[in-house]
Amino acid sequence: MQEPLLGAEGRDYDTFPEKPPPSPGERTRVGVLQNKRVLLATFAAVLGNFSFGYALVYTSPVIPALEHSSDPNLNLTKTQASWFGSVFTLGAAAGGLSAMVLNDLLGRKLSIMFSAVPSAAGYALMAGAHGLWMLLLGRMLTGFAGGLTAACIPVYVSEIAPPSVRGALGATPQLMAVFGSLSLYALGLLLPWRWLAVAGEGPVLVMVLLLSCMPNSPRFLLSKSRDAEALQALAWLRGPDADTRWEFEQIQDTVRRQREEGSLLPSPRQPRPGWLQPEGPAQPPAAAASCLQSSHLSWAEARDPHMYRPIVIALLMRFLQQLTGITPILVYLQSIFDSTAVLLPPKVDAAIVGAVRLLSVLIAALTMDLAGRKALLFVSGYAMGWGPITWLLMSEILPLRARGVASGLCVLVSWLTAFALTKSFLLVTVSARPAGPSGRCRGPVQRRLHESPQPQHTLPSHRARDREVRA
Repeated sequence: MQEPLLGAEGRDYDTFPEKPPPSPGERTRVGVLQNKRVLLATFAAVLGNFSFGYALVYTSPVIPALEHSSDPNLNLTKTQASWFGSVFTLGAAAGGLSAMVLNDLLGRKLSIMFSAVPSAAGYALMAGAHGLWMLLLGRMLTGFAGGLTAACIPVYVSEIAPPSVRGALGATPQLMAVFGSLSLYALGLLLPWRWLAVAGEGPVLVMVLLLSCMPNSPRFLLSKSRDAEALQALAWLRGPDADTRWEFEQIQDTVRRQREEGSLLPSPRQPRPGWLQPEGPAQPPAAAASCLQSSHLSWAEARDPHMYRPIVIALLMRFLQQLTGITPILVYLQSIFDSTAVLLPPKVDAAIVGAVRLLSVLIAALTMDLAGRKALLFVSGYAMGWGPITWLLMSEILPLRARGVASGLCVLVSWLTAFALTKSFLLVTVSARPAGPSGRCRGPVQRRLHESPQPQHTLPSHRARDREVRA
């Protein structure tokens, strides 16, 4: 009988080598949180996740406002509103797939900074929109930026964080995304919809300014054979008093091992040992390293059960995560409350939901290692279970050789499923709403009028008629 998948061991599943027993120098590195540069670099990066959460739920207060807009060019029908809410997911799918290329081409930090261009352009289009096409294009651009940052930021944070706090700092992208959504709901209580788009530019600008002062990921620099820059970046992140030589050697060993694994795959530029070598000049070390790093998973490897089983499980988890319906709920949250007879204003209800989500994610981050991943998946809701745990389990069950391909497939499956659900949500709710006497769908006010007791009109009694005659 085979062992459980999460119990698999070996070099195929090890992201980082095992640590030796702690030494005095190691104990010095454990106190790295005293060096605020790591926290500053992490904060600068996860501002991109803040923008992602903000942009995702931007339509929640905007769609109800545009449905009652006096401008005929901006007055949205239900079909147009469904496109405005769902087109973000198509942009996010494209951004997530492009991250597979940009992560290695530009590096983690520059990829995150590059996301500021479509994000700023998208907010500017929506802030000054005079027609539906400007709203849709702006929404798609912010979705592209969000998908790009959602894929690049966790990689950057995990590569700059020291091993002792990598798990804690790894939870910050999810926390900032939820906090960004809460900020949008809160600002929706105060600002009109155009100024909500203007406010979205602020975190993007701060992110670019801060990241311009931060170093690149040491691991990325080593993969490009820029060892001196990598050592300098690691020393900046850990502080002047930390002994970075041991950690630098461990990262070097990890990069070297992945190059060796990539060199075993046949490719036009890197033939398998023993094959005939093509004539021509030899590649420089940097180019060879880049080719080895970008080598793809072969079909022979993909047919191995140790490869395809984790990929299938990861894809199924991402599909089921979206089937919870979380994306259309967040995108149309205020519209959902508008269609119900709630006591509080819908904008306030949306802000309360955002606050509860943030609290749930905080609890999940604190209890994940104590309660276990599987327990939280089965006994908790989205914010405490399927939301944060799905991505974490992907990094734990996928072999290193499959992570690049599997991550791209998971992004594609996740956002296409989200598009299908978000696009059809408003149309399905309208068609499922009960119709009134005239055949039109009843809204909350009409339902309350229809269900309220009507005054009874009866004919006057004989005694009443007699009193009227005597009078």
